[in-house]
Amino acid sequence: MPARGCHTDCVERPLSRALRALGALVGAHPWPFLLLPLALSAALGAGFVFLKGLEANDIEGQFTPRGGPAKSERRFVQEHFPTNDGEHFSAQRLTGEGTFVSFLAVAAPGDSLLTAQAFAELQKLDAAVRGLQAGGLSFAQLCARSSKKCLSPNPLLSIAQSSPGGIEAMLPRLTFPLFQGRVFLAPFLGGVKLRPGDEQARPVEAAKALRLVYYLQEDDAGLREKSNRWVETFLERIPDLLASLNLSSFRVAYFTSLSRQEEFEKNTKEVVPLFSITYFLTIFFSIMSCSRLDCVRTKVWVAAFGVLSAGLSVLSSFGLLFFCGVPFVVTAANAPFLILGVGVDDMFIMVSCWQQTKVKDKIEVRMADTYAEAAVSVTITTLTDVLAFYIGMATSFPSVQSFCIYTGTALVFCYLYNLTFFGAVLALNGKREESNRHWLTFMKVEDEIQSSCSHTYNICCVGGSFDASTGAETEHPMNGFFRKHYGPFLMHTGTKVFVVVLYLLYLGSSIYGCTRLKEGIDLRNLARDGSYVIQYYDWEDEYFSEYGPRIMVVVTESIPYWNSSLRADLEECIELLENSSYVDKKFSDSWLKTYETIAKNMSLNIDDFNVFIDNLPVLFRVNPESRWDVNVSASRFYVQTVNVTTAVDESNLLNQLRGLAEDCKIPLIVYHPAFIYFDQYLVIVQNTIQNVAIASGAMLLISLLLIPSPLCSLWVTFAIASVIVGVTGFMVYWDVNLDSISMINLVICIGFSVDFSAHISYAFVASEKPKVNERAIDALYRLGYPVVQGAVSTILGVLVLAGATAYIFRTFFKIMFLVILFGAAHGLIFIPVFLTFFGCCSQSPNTQSQNYAQCYENSALAGRSSMKLTPINTVKPQVSQFAADHDDCP
Repeated sequence: MPARGCHTDCVERPLSRALRALGALVGAHPWPFLLLPLALSAALGAGFVFLKGLEANDIEGQFTPRGGPAKSERRFVQEHFPTNDGEHFSAQRLTGEGTFVSFLAVAAPGDSLLTAQAFAELQKLDAAVRGLQAGGLSFAQLCARSSKKCLSPNPLLSIAQSSPGGIEAMLPRLTFPLFQGRVFLAPFLGGVKLRPGDEQARPVEAAKALRLVYYLQEDDAGLREKSNRWVETFLERIPDLLASLNLSSFRVAYFTSLSRQEEFEKNTKEVVPLFSITYFLTIFFSIMSCSRLDCVRTKVWVAAFGVLSAGLSVLSSFGLLFFCGVPFVVTAANAPFLILGVGVDDMFIMVSCWQQTKVKDKIEVRMADTYAEAAVSVTITTLTDVLAFYIGMATSFPSVQSFCIYTGTALVFCYLYNLTFFGAVLALNGKREESNRHWLTFMKVEDEIQSSCSHTYNICCVGGSFDASTGAETEHPMNGFFRKHYGPFLMHTGTKVFVVVLYLLYLGSSIYGCTRLKEGIDLRNLARDGSYVIQYYDWEDEYFSEYGPRIMVVVTESIPYWNSSLRADLEECIELLENSSYVDKKFSDSWLKTYETIAKNMSLNIDDFNVFIDNLPVLFRVNPESRWDVNVSASRFYVQTVNVTTAVDESNLLNQLRGLAEDCKIPLIVYHPAFIYFDQYLVIVQNTIQNVAIASGAMLLISLLLIPSPLCSLWVTFAIASVIVGVTGFMVYWDVNLDSISMINLVICIGFSVDFSAHISYAFVASEKPKVNERAIDALYRLGYPVVQGAVSTILGVLVLAGATAYIFRTFFKIMFLVILFGAAHGLIFIPVFLTFFGCCSQSPNTQSQNYAQCYENSALAGRSSMKLTPINTVKPQVSQFAADHDDCP
C-alpha cells in the first residue's frame, strides 16, 4: 500500500471500529444494556452502609503532607522526653496541642479588662467552668496539675483570686511581656497599652483582651477519653452557660481541642441538600437544552436519563470504593457535583451526534454511526480526565488522594454507563421516533401539518419532521447562530485584533497573579461560616499575633556538656537561631545558661564531669521544670518567635530555623506542634507542579495517539498550559490560596482544558473548507453549541456550592468556575482566532482523501452512511470513517 502521509491515528482508527460495533450491538439489543447497569448500581450501592466507618476527617492526617519532617521530629521528642505527668504539667513542653478549653475575653471599645468589675466577672466565668461535670467527673478531677494544684487558666487570675480588686492594686507593678522577671504574659494578655520603660518588661496601662486556658490530663488513653468527654460536655453546655452569666464587662469567644475537628466534620452534612438542588437544576437545564417543539424529535426522556446515568455512576463508584475500604474525606464530597457536569456534557455530545445521522436508517446503523463519532470524543476526554485524577493520587496530601481516587473511579463508571445505559436509552428513544410516537403519550402521531386542525394541535400532536436534503434532523437554532452570526463576527479583522489584545491582557493578569499567589491552608477555613471558632480566630489574630509559638530547640545526640568548647559551639548555634528575624532573643529559655549562672555563683567548675553531673539537682531545685529538658541522650532549649502573622511568615520561619539548625556544628532539630501544619509549605508548590507537569505530558500523549494530527495535539497542549496559568493567577483575585484543596482543582484544569479546546482545534484541522476563516467558522458551527452546553451544565453542577457555608465547597466552586470560564473562552474565542494565523496547520484535500472518497462511493456501504460532517471530535466526512474501516483502499 502506498504511504499515506503523516498521521497519528493508529489508535483512533481501531478504537472507532470497536465503538462502531458496540453502538450497533446496543442499538440491536438495548434492554440488557439498560438493565445491567441498574442492577450493578443497586448491588454496588449497598457499599454505602460502610460510609460511616470510612469517614477519615482527621485534619492532621488528611490536610498535612504524609511523611512531613515535623512528624518525625515529633516522634523523636516523644521518644526522648517524658510526657507531662498529672502532677508536673508544662504547656510549652507539649508535643501536641493537648486537651483543653480556651476563652478569649475582649473588652468593649475604649475599655480595659484590667478592672475590678471585669475580673469579678472573669471569676464568675472561671467558677462556672470548674463546676462543669461529665460522667460524674469534675474539672478538678481531670485538670492538668503543677505542684499538685490545677494549673491556673491565666497567671493574672491567680493573683486576683482572693479579691477582684487585687488586679487594680497590682496594676502599677504589672509589666509586659515579662511579669516579675519570669512569667511570660504574651499568651495570656493581648491588646496591651504600655507605658515607657524597660523593653523587656514595660509597665502596663491597659489591656483589651485576656485569654483563659484550661488544660486537662491526657497521660494515658483512659484519661484522654475522660477529658475529651468533659470537653464535649463543655461544648454542649457553654452557650447556655454564657447566657446565664450575663457578662457585661467583656465579650467572650471560646475554642477547644475538639472544636476544629468537630466543626470540620459538620461540612459533610451540608452537601446532601446541595446535591439535591444541583440534580434538579441539571435535569431542568438538560431537558430545556435538548427539547424541541417537535413532539417526536424532542429529547426530554433522553436528557432526564442522561442525568440519571451520571447519578448511577456516582452510586456505583462510591459503593465499590466503600466495599474496598477506601477512606472517605470531605473533599471527596465535591466529586458528585463534578461528575454530574461531566456526565451531562458527554450526553450532549452523543445527542448531537445522533441528530446528525439519517433518520430513515435502521436504529443499529444510527447507533453505530453515533458511537463511531461521539464515543471516540468521549473516550478522549474521559481518558484525559481519569488520568489527570489518578496522577493526582501521587500527591503527599491524603485529602487530595481521596478526592482523586473517588472522582477518577466515578469518571470510569460515568464513561461505561454512557456507552451502555445511556446508549440503550438513546436507542429506545430512537425506536419511539422511528415509529413516530409522541414523547409523552407514546401514541403514534401525524408527521405532516393538519390544516384542518388548530395551531395548538399541530404543535402538540404533530411531529417527526426532518431535513429532507440531508436526511438528518433539522438544524438546531444555536448551530445556525454560530454559522451565520458568531463565526463571521469573530473572523472579522477588527475582532481578531481585539481578541489578541484581550488574550495579552488575560495572560499578563494571570502571570502577575501567579507571582502574588499565597500558599497554605488557613485552619479557620476548615470551619463553616458563622462557627463560634471564627470569632476566636479573629480575636486571636487581632490581639495575640505579636508573639508567635515558643519553639523547642532539641540537641539530638548525647554530647559532653562539661566540655567548654562544645558548650561554646552550642551557644553559637543558639545565638544563630536567636538572630533570626522571627526570634526575640530576650525571651529564650536555656537550662544550660541557668546552670552556668548557678555554677558561677557557687564557684563550681562544671568543666569537670563529676562536678557537672553531681550538681544537676541544684539546677532542678532552682528551676524544677528543667528536669524535663535534660536527658542522657538529648536535651532541649526554647526560643520565642515574634510577628508570625501570615502564611508567608510561617513558611519563612520554618525554612529559616530548619536551615540554621542544619548548618550548626551541634546536631539540632527545631520543633513545635504547629510545624505539623507548616510542613505543607515545603511540598505544596512542588506537588502541584509535579502533578500538573506529569498530567499535561500524559494529556499530550493521549492527544497524539487519539487525535490524528500532531499540530492539533500541540494546540491542545497550548490550551492546557494557558488555562492552568489563568486559573492559578486569578485565584489571587478571588482570595484563594494554593493549598491542598485548590491543588485538587488545578488537577481538574488539565482534563477540562482538553475537553473545551481539543474539539475546536481538531475540527479546524480536519475541515475541508478552502480558507482558514471558513475553517474556523465551520469548526464553531459544528462544535460551538455542544461546548456551550457542556460549559453551562458543568457550571450548574457546581453553582449551588457558591452559597455553601464551608470554605472547601466555596473554593471548589470558585476554581471550577474559573476553569470552565477560561476553558470555554479558549475553545470559543482564542483558539479559533489563533488557528487562522497559522494556515500551515490546515489540511487541504489531497490525493489520499480523493482515493478514499472514490473507494467509498464504489462501496455498497455508501447507501447506509451520511457524507455530512459531524459536529463532534472526529469531524471528518464519512469517507474518513470508511477509510478507517477499510485498509484495502489505495
